[in-house]
Amino acid sequence: MKILIADDHALFRDGLSMNLEKLAPYAIISQAANFTQALKIAAAETKIDLIIIDLDMPDMKWEAGLQELQKVAPHSRIVIISASDENKNIKKALELGVSGYISKRMDTKVLNSALKLIIDGGTYLPPSIMNTDNDSENIRRRTNGKHLTARQSEVLSYVAEGKSNKQIAYEMGVSEATVKLHINALLRAVGATNRTQAVVIAQKMGII
Repeated sequence: MKILIADDHALFRDGLSMNLEKLAPYAIISQAANFTQALKIAAAETKIDLIIIDLDMPDMKWEAGLQELQKVAPHSRIVIISASDENKNIKKALELGVSGYISKRMDTKVLNSALKLIIDGGTYLPPSIMNTDNDSENIRRRTNGKHLTARQSEVLSYVAEGKSNKQIAYEMGVSEATVKLHINALLRAVGATNRTQAVVIAQKMGII
């Protein structure tokens, strides 16, 4: 597993790297001090599984930096780690397709649990995003009134628990390829573009 950390504070990068080494001792971890360095590393590496980036780096606005990283490393899961807990930033990051959003202000034990969840293929969202106003009318428009099938509901429950495709396949007694098909159908049903958005939308719909 290859992990790239991008943050302009060297001490934080080193500390995060040490935590990740304990959680995933098999991982190869690279560091970047800004978006420019991160883009160069992502372009040079054949495959980076996970990219963890800070929002506030001086060389580029984070929205642009995130989108450039997605172009260079389209198959990498990207997670935001930031001191900002503003819901507008969290929502914007989710709209742009990140696989999680971690606050730097959280307790070390909670931080490690969130990182472990993400390493295992799950998603992590701060509790605050689940407590925003319910945009039910907007969600109904996006889902076109569709209802989830029993299989889609089952898959959604596992996705909400942060289980990876492999873990979901084991729980359901099917292949990973079948799980991917169910997840794609789930995303279409709720009008989401990724697993994280699906969970957020489902929370707002009151499904989970």
